[in-house]
Order: sequence, then C-alpha cells, then structure tokens
Amino acid sequence: MKKLILIIIITMSNFVLAVQPQPGVNFKPTKEAIPTESKDKIEVVELFWYGCVHCFNMDPYLDKWADTLPKDVTFKRIPAIPRKDWVESAKAYYALESLGVVNKLHEKLFDAIHKEKLFKHNDTKALINWIAMNGKLDKDAVKAAFNSFSMKSKLSRSFKIFKAAGATGVPTMIIDGKYFTSSTMAGGEQNAIDIMNFIIKNVRKDKAKSKK
Repeated sequence: MKKLILIIIITMSNFVLAVQPQPGVNFKPTKEAIPTESKDKIEVVELFWYGCVHCFNMDPYLDKWADTLPKDVTFKRIPAIPRKDWVESAKAYYALESLGVVNKLHEKLFDAIHKEKLFKHNDTKALINWIAMNGKLDKDAVKAAFNSFSMKSKLSRSFKIFKAAGATGVPTMIIDGKYFTSSTMAGGEQNAIDIMNFIIKNVRKDKAKSKK
C-alpha cells in the first residue's frame, strides 16, 4: 500500500482536476484492508444511508458515473450501519436486492424520504408498505425479505465494512478495498467522482506493474 501511495503522490502533477488530490486530506487509506469480491476488477463500494441528504445528493452523480464504467471497474452499494437506527433502512436496501427491484426502486426510495417526505428512514412498517406498493409486490413477501435468514449476516457485514474502512460518515466511497473518499472530504459531489477516478487510474497502474 505504501508503494501505491508513493505512486499516487508522484503522479499527482500529471492530473488537472478541479480539486488537487491530497493523500490524508481528500482521500485516505482504509483503516484495514477490505477484501473485494471481484479479484480481477477494481471494486468501488459506496457506503450510504437512506436517511442521509448527502447520500441523496451524491446518488445521481454515482448513477451517471456508473453508466460509463470501464470493463475493469465494478461498482456496488452497501448500506452503512454505524448506529442502530440505521438498521431498518439497511434492511430496506437488502430487501430491494433480494426481491429483484433495487434498480427500479433505489432512487425512488431516496425521493420518498427526502423529496416527498412520506416517512422516516427507520419506519419499518412504512418501508415495507411502500416497497410492496411501488414494487407491485405481495406485502408478506416484502416482510419475509426484511426478516430473511441471510439478513443478519448481511447487516453484520455492513457494520464490519464501515468499521474497517475507518469512515466517519456517509456517503463514503471505498476504492479497491484500500482507499476511501467522500463528497465532504473532496469538497463536493463531482470532486469526489474526480478523486475516485484518479485513484482508480493509479490502482490500475499498480496492478499492471505487479503482473510484470
């Protein structure tokens, strides 16, 4: 990791960005190395919370960015759980995934909470009713997804990843299990995207060198 940090520092002068990448300021190494699921790709993970207005603001930037990913980069979202009152909205995301409607309802759920203000992020009954209605799903099936056998392990993993990253808030974007940045650290949503792309380019170079 120290080698990659050195490469990043050396190559900084070759990039012209709205924000100057500064290790320790607008991006940092994770507290612990986080295993990635896609070993042959550079994995970017967003830690988010449905109750977070900053995550709501970041979401369209990430959607646009994810639509143009190169073949060696993969992106996924993980609901963060640093506190107990974030658990129910994390369950909502995992329920959307297991029910196959995450692409259809993820953005709409953000809107329901922040734009329409229909319910609170931790209102389990309201979340279940909303998912069932908007996903045209049986309410019992949604309840079952919220209380599935695998849910406990998914929530436990979310908690561990947030802790291992060393993140202090959301949205936090983890790159290749080694670095993280955020819209707050970077000074804005687009700046965070630029920092992510900057780190990805350097991780790609480091991976290419390690194969030689």
